[in-house]
Amino acid sequence: MGMSNTVQQLSVFLENREGRLDEVLAILAEGGVNIVALSLADTSDYGMLRMIVSDPHKGRAVLKEADITAMLTDVVALRVPHATGSLSKAMHQIVEGEVNIEYMYAFANGSDAAAVLKSDDPARVIDILKGSGFDVYSADEAYRANV
Repeated sequence: MGMSNTVQQLSVFLENREGRLDEVLAILAEGGVNIVALSLADTSDYGMLRMIVSDPHKGRAVLKEADITAMLTDVVALRVPHATGSLSKAMHQIVEGEVNIEYMYAFANGSDAAAVLKSDDPARVIDILKGSGFDVYSADEAYRANV
């Protein structure tokens, strides 16, 4: 169990062609890898699929077997209470701590939500958040967020 509480995100570059997303999702499904959260951003040339999955290492392996390159990236999964201003307060603390957030996406998780944050210093983000009274999901919690 990593002490830093980072979560591993599975990322895949997708060529902009019909059926490519379906292909990646089908490979993960056949491999028994559950997708907990995903974000798909695209440019004119390619898409970037970022996912929190039940087993990131297995996800990367089954994609590799199908000749699809996937990367694992350390991210932070912040527990965000369903209350107005919760995410704003967390962001304010991060800004005060002078840490840059490269991108973020969120998903509902039972009575809370989770915001996935990518930073070049995830350990510092976790320290700032925990020091400000926020909770971050452990990898185990994030990978089974649908339970």
